[in-house]
Amino acid sequence: MDKEETKPLLGGDDEEELTGCGATLPCDPRRWLHRFLVLIIMCFLSFGSYFCYDNPAAMQDTMESVLHLSTSQFMMFYALYSWPNVILCFFGGFLIDRVFGIRLGAIIFAAFVTVGQVIFALGAYINSYWTMNMGRFVFGLGGESLAVAQNTYAVSWFKGRELNMVFGLQLSFSRIGSTVNMNVMQPLYNSVQNIIPGYQGLGVTLFLATITCGYSMCCALAMAYYDRRAARILKRDGGKTGEVIQLKDVKDFPASLWVICIICVAYYVTVFPFIGLGLVFFEMKFDMDPSEANLVNSLVYVISAGASPVFGFLIDRTGKNIFWVLTGVTFTLGCHAILAFTFVNPFFPMITMGLAYSVLASALWPMVALIIPEYQLGTAYGL
Repeated sequence: MDKEETKPLLGGDDEEELTGCGATLPCDPRRWLHRFLVLIIMCFLSFGSYFCYDNPAAMQDTMESVLHLSTSQFMMFYALYSWPNVILCFFGGFLIDRVFGIRLGAIIFAAFVTVGQVIFALGAYINSYWTMNMGRFVFGLGGESLAVAQNTYAVSWFKGRELNMVFGLQLSFSRIGSTVNMNVMQPLYNSVQNIIPGYQGLGVTLFLATITCGYSMCCALAMAYYDRRAARILKRDGGKTGEVIQLKDVKDFPASLWVICIICVAYYVTVFPFIGLGLVFFEMKFDMDPSEANLVNSLVYVISAGASPVFGFLIDRTGKNIFWVLTGVTFTLGCHAILAFTFVNPFFPMITMGLAYSVLASALWPMVALIIPEYQLGTAYGL
């Protein structure tokens, strides 16, 4: 076993001796295969959240017609998810750092996601718009905070190793969830409504989507077990400073973190809201049928699912995270200009936007771990 393989993740040198099955390649947290297997579970932690987040976008026409919703009422599903997270995401990160810890925090937030999706599906089944809104609000209480927990897990296990590639892989798996949603939910509804028509069929379809949230809950439980085991074996607690974050520490965060926050807000607002309304945009401007518009609208997710780990690997090898962030922002701006002011085939700018999004996300998020100490990471990612 070489030194790199036996190097502790974050702890000291006085590690627990393993015997039997626990000392084998897939079971020893000091070995690459175990870290790879844990990474797979970690990547699926937010799969259900991303799959269900864009359930409305995948079925916008259906929801508006079956539930008799206006576009503003439809967009409320996204507003009720997003607006609370302006504040709650920060407190979710703080709770991970100070109160729950990463393991319990991930389980709690995964539970909020699952319960919220159940309420949302129930609202559709009984044709209650306000129940659906309540479900999206509860879903939002867990969705972004679960992503914070996932990012904190990634730094805990892979800081100083292949962190950019790990963030790229996490993004890839999340986008696979979004992509599968965009291409599966409408055909699934079409099949269900042959048996259960109308809004009840829509509710059953959304209930089926809840299965993915349950899978993410299972991943949260598995991550809690493996992380606790690794902390015991590697004596991680021995490498901690004992410092505890205070709310007042936020004012002392470096200016570079606030710049990262501004970039995140300014960039993501150009991507996710656009995809949320993209289906109708492509149908109206480019005269596409719903299936073709859905395909184009999901291209950002499809491309980023494959490109993110590749770009993450390249950034790990080359460094220059700031250069890559600027590159992603510039190309995304160009893509929006093409879509807004020309009638160029939208496949080209959407593919380019997917590549640009992959570059930015793979380069931006790991920078937080480079400037913020570990005991403040949850709060920093919450910001």
